[in-house]
Amino acid sequence: MGRGKEFDVKDLRLARAGRGRIEWAKKEMPVLRSIGERFAREKPLKGIRISACLHVTTETAALMQVLAAGGAKVALCASNPLSTQDDAAAALVADDGIAVYSIKGENRKTYYGHILQALSVAPHVTMDDGADLVSVIHTRRREYLKSVVGGTEETTTGVIRLRAMAEKGVLRYPIVAVNEAKTKHFFDNRYGTGQSTIDGILRATNRLLAGSCFVVAGYGWCGRGLAMRARGMGSRVLITEVDPLASLEAVMDGFEVLPMREAAGAGDIFCTLTGNVNVLREEHFRKMKDGVILCNSGHFNVEIDIPALARMARSVRTVRPFVEEYRMRDGRAIHLLGEGRLINLAAAEGHPSTVMDMSFANQALGVEYLVGKRESLRNAVYPIPEEIDREIARLKLAAIGVRIDRLTTEQRKYLASWEMGT
Repeated sequence: MGRGKEFDVKDLRLARAGRGRIEWAKKEMPVLRSIGERFAREKPLKGIRISACLHVTTETAALMQVLAAGGAKVALCASNPLSTQDDAAAALVADDGIAVYSIKGENRKTYYGHILQALSVAPHVTMDDGADLVSVIHTRRREYLKSVVGGTEETTTGVIRLRAMAEKGVLRYPIVAVNEAKTKHFFDNRYGTGQSTIDGILRATNRLLAGSCFVVAGYGWCGRGLAMRARGMGSRVLITEVDPLASLEAVMDGFEVLPMREAAGAGDIFCTLTGNVNVLREEHFRKMKDGVILCNSGHFNVEIDIPALARMARSVRTVRPFVEEYRMRDGRAIHLLGEGRLINLAAAEGHPSTVMDMSFANQALGVEYLVGKRESLRNAVYPIPEEIDREIARLKLAAIGVRIDRLTTEQRKYLASWEMGT
């Protein structure tokens, strides 16, 4: 019902429900709306083809509409097999004529097939959430590289991969790291991930967090947000880290910091947010209590060593949606949520639209910046220009009715001088 040459979605009959939810999301996205109004007037992306590999949610749908309003031809696929909201995907196809290739629960073959379909527009710009699309165009579809002028990247995981490519000299076009914008990681990563991860865990398990021991692996911006929210729900929160500065910050924030080998036997709920591989592994599984819950809110499902967990189990069964019980040979049960994929999108709806407003404003303006600077950027990873970051913050404050002070002439002069001492 939802398959065609120009799209592949679950069911176009879901479009009506998707349209309502997209409209609901856009109510809390005033910055993106204002950019969309300007794009519709100025058409800064006229003639530009964009391949986007993002979580296909209602908020992403709002971004796609803004890019299309700016004159771009857009093709969209999912950046995670479990993150698609099928009604939003259907609405984009049925109502906006945007090519969408995305179905919640798609297998690995379909996932990469959809990336190839999104790339078939021969993009000028790529938009990524984890760098899978960039990886594919550099390995399997190199013929499209000649048309690409640049790309954007949404996540910490993707930025890490892309910087590695740049350092090794294999990155073939410039990337703007949307994730590095302060209006992205200060808010999206901390407040968005913090709330939506708790939401996903609760929807999947319906467990009480108060009184539980909650282990947060990684104290980056996402880990900070989750630790804050878990503590607010009444959990005793333990932090595990490898970075001494992040560890010190966690201590100063009032959390107990210890190695995972020690936290493994204490935790009731574990969540990884590191962007690294095998953060939870066999040595930890052997120490865990009966009935523990494991989940991940980092981008890829490699943070929990699921193959090791499967080898250790005598049986595996689904006990409720998004909850798999791995029964160990000694009788203990270890519960894995959402196949180890992003629990906030696998079992819930992802970040609230209020924070995605700023993240996707960065995406839209990042694309505009790339197109305007196409002749002058090297094949490297660039931060979002500070003027874009500050403009998004200014627009957000204006939208929520917050006013701030301005420097006086005397203050500006003082900050620019060196003569005045004590």
